[in-house]
Amino acid sequence: MPDFSLLIKPAGPDCNLACPYCFYARKTDLFGAGRHRMTLDTLETLTRDYLALDLPVHAFAWQGGEPMLLGLDFYRQAIELQKKYGAPGRTVANALQTNAILLDDAWCPFLAEYKFLLGVSLDGPRDLHDHYRRDPAGRGSFDRVLAALAACRRRRVEFNILVLLHDRNVREPDALFDFFLDQRLRYLQFIPGVELDPVAAAPAAFSITPQQYADFLCRFFDRWLPYGPENISVRLFDSLLSYYLHGRHTECTFCPRCDQYVVVEHNGDVFACDFFVEPAGRLGNLHETPIGRLAAGPAKERFAARKRLTADRCLACRHRPLCQGGCLKDRRVLSADTRSLSYFCPAYKQFFDHALPHLQIIASDLYLRLSPS
Repeated sequence: MPDFSLLIKPAGPDCNLACPYCFYARKTDLFGAGRHRMTLDTLETLTRDYLALDLPVHAFAWQGGEPMLLGLDFYRQAIELQKKYGAPGRTVANALQTNAILLDDAWCPFLAEYKFLLGVSLDGPRDLHDHYRRDPAGRGSFDRVLAALAACRRRRVEFNILVLLHDRNVREPDALFDFFLDQRLRYLQFIPGVELDPVAAAPAAFSITPQQYADFLCRFFDRWLPYGPENISVRLFDSLLSYYLHGRHTECTFCPRCDQYVVVEHNGDVFACDFFVEPAGRLGNLHETPIGRLAAGPAKERFAARKRLTADRCLACRHRPLCQGGCLKDRRVLSADTRSLSYFCPAYKQFFDHALPHLQIIASDLYLRLSPS
């Protein structure tokens, strides 16, 4: 049985914000309009079958849409089911990705007790965050997010920050660096935003260009370098260091196969990846086929193996062992073929040339410090 984690969408694409760059909001076309909620029967079936598998870690990542729409009692029941079906000695981990609008002192004691790792979406200072991250009434969410982070700190809930890079904040690497430093936010993940405008058949207005992404990464790296990985964690930089230290990435964008997780939707449908929640990416339904068989089945294997089928130009690229052609989703930005060159290929090349000499030195120093004497 291959090791894999769960990316669970208990509220499907439902959300209490209306961010125009959200690719998952359009999944109502697949699941229909109306309210989407995971039933307790689906939750129990999922938990029972997943915890029956012999895996080193059973990882539940709750995402959306907005997963907190299920309410605190749903997650209390999830924990009770994990206790019921988890075998002695098993390691169970829970993570929750949220816009933090509902996150307050009522949630935090529970999240702290059961060691949930939160990923909180925050796109930078107020003007950059609120430009897109607004509720259906048009109100910005910045103040509510900062109040939620304050509640996490009071209750000692662990969290990191997820930043969607869009056409506004990607131009402001210094403003973002200074803001996160000032707010004492030291665990960061940057997601490059690009989606197709179906009418124009071109990247949507909020998307970033490869050059913008490259310039952002290089400048943010230069600001990060004096602090280093022990003081500020940036997921992309950490993944590259992991590659040099251990020979494997921690970010799936650069992994050689797409088999790290499966997506479980509110109705029990299982998909190969959350960027491929579409009819062609559906593996089955956990009420009909156990989750372990779906994750190890031929459909998932075919999807996982597609990562190795790169563009011909990748075969001669010196960075291919490092990036593996990039994310399948980014390969089909301008083409339906996942063997196409990644949209962000020029960005990664520029960034690698800029940063890798420094990262190799940092990795060497870390290796010498961590190795037994």
